[in-house]
Amino acid sequence: MPEFDDGRPATEPPTGATVETDVLVVGSGPAGAAAALFLATLGVRTIMITKYRWTANTPRAHITNQRTMEIFRDMGVEQQVLADATPHELIGDTVFCTSLAGEEIGRIRTWGTGADRSGDYRRASPCLTVDIPQTYLEPVLVRNATERGAQTRFSTEYLSHVQDADGVDVEVLDRLTGHRYRIRARYLIGADGARSRVAADIGLPFEGAMDIAGSMNITFRADIAELCAHRPSVLYWVIQPGSDVGGIGAGLVRMIRPWDEWLVVWGYDIAGEPPQVDDATAAGIVRNLLGLPELDVEITGSSLWGNNEMYATRLHTGRVFCVGDAVHRHPPSNGLGSNTSVQDSYNLAWKIAAVLRGQAGPGLLDTYSAERAPVAERIVTRANRSSREFADLFVALGVTEARSEQEMIERIEERRRNTPAGAATRAALVRAMELKNYEFNAHGVELGQFYRSAAIVPDGSEPEEPDGDPDLYHRPSTVPGSHLPHAWVGDSTRTRAMLDIAPYDRFTLVTGIAGEAWEAVAAGLAEELAIPLDTVVIGPGRAVTDLYFDWARLRGTGESGALLVRPDKHVAWRVAELPDDPGAALRSALTAVLDRRDRS
Repeated sequence: MPEFDDGRPATEPPTGATVETDVLVVGSGPAGAAAALFLATLGVRTIMITKYRWTANTPRAHITNQRTMEIFRDMGVEQQVLADATPHELIGDTVFCTSLAGEEIGRIRTWGTGADRSGDYRRASPCLTVDIPQTYLEPVLVRNATERGAQTRFSTEYLSHVQDADGVDVEVLDRLTGHRYRIRARYLIGADGARSRVAADIGLPFEGAMDIAGSMNITFRADIAELCAHRPSVLYWVIQPGSDVGGIGAGLVRMIRPWDEWLVVWGYDIAGEPPQVDDATAAGIVRNLLGLPELDVEITGSSLWGNNEMYATRLHTGRVFCVGDAVHRHPPSNGLGSNTSVQDSYNLAWKIAAVLRGQAGPGLLDTYSAERAPVAERIVTRANRSSREFADLFVALGVTEARSEQEMIERIEERRRNTPAGAATRAALVRAMELKNYEFNAHGVELGQFYRSAAIVPDGSEPEEPDGDPDLYHRPSTVPGSHLPHAWVGDSTRTRAMLDIAPYDRFTLVTGIAGEAWEAVAAGLAEELAIPLDTVVIGPGRAVTDLYFDWARLRGTGESGALLVRPDKHVAWRVAELPDDPGAALRSALTAVLDRRDRS
């Protein structure tokens, strides 16, 4: 940000002034703040603006899955996130009940906390899923982005933009002073949420619909540890006939901080008049869901929001890119929103940095849409399907056929009886609860993102299917397009994860002792192509050893073969054995991935 001759600080551009930067990020939510953090970490001049005066004022997104925690580890902020998060062991006993103080219908162990899935999750990543509300996560990301060089401007609103062959002119408004000015950026990233003005301005094509259902949030404080500490969870689902606007009465009590800060999610008919929720009404809803009519409740806020089922089929136009909720809009089921938002930016930022530095051709940026648009479609489809699968629980309990509140209660009570109808209800409940694994233990959805684009050099193979359902189970692979599998490596004094040896600021070539010839080849190409490229030789006596012999089983190549790992930890290319001309093979791969074949 420049300083001005008249002595005003750089935060107050004079009328008509144009501020210049490499990248302008619109929005400071998980997608925008992450983009600013990644770009700043890579040394890219970045300005992040938001029309709001500070970060999120409601907890909204919260589940932070393994892949996102790996990204935070890569950025050096994992411990800061963990310091503000509810740990893995306290988030997983998802409860279904008639009220928190009332009778349980059942529990399901979620996010890999159950004994049957814990090994899957621990084998797949050095990180575990945690819960950190958006109100806590955003400040971590914004602070680190700003400390690393990003210029962060609150109360600054995006108005419009015009792009040309060399950059983007963006008009913005200082909402405190009413002053308008222009920011000239090489690239613009729209991270401005589900009502994205940036996405609308570039005419992104969308599938689906907005506002297909209505929900309200009520935040409150109350110490209810005695109802929760013995069954620790983020989510307590309450089936309480007669309370909900929709009739069945399925509400959610969500933990924000254990065990005295909470959020209620309650449905309403979006086709009708929006409900008016004052503190007295909100307190009544809370007491009903908790089953504590005399509880002293402090209501801290309420808001209405719409459930969406919409995704973009293309995520950018020219020099303008959209990330996060701007391109995938869906209910909170599966906890995918903020995670895929961060992952969008992780995919995009290194590519922009490479093009800005002349290390890659502009075609690399086209691979952002090619790689992330299928992810957007998959998560929107999965989240909405999970939301609809709650109907199976209602059907199992028989409440969908009930004609009155009293009949609903009687149907719910049927599961307790030693009758044929009671046995049928219990069996149906087992099946309905098993189905909820697709929302709460969808490991394959969380980790199984496979890329196909010009930034991936295929080798003719396809990833093997997991032993179980691909939504539920993840199978690690090194087939080009896959994410680098996790294994513990290191030496006698230090244990590291595979992702730790492939940092975000460079490409990494991974091989074994029989492939040590790759070191000289890669060093020569790094100098020739002026790109950051390191070689890691894994084996006894080297700086990195296969400590548990897991990598030998996972690498998918012979010992002399190699994997080319991109900064975002996806495998760009692999070769099974050392070829006759390794230099030509690696050069061909790099120039293809970086869109430099015409300049190699």
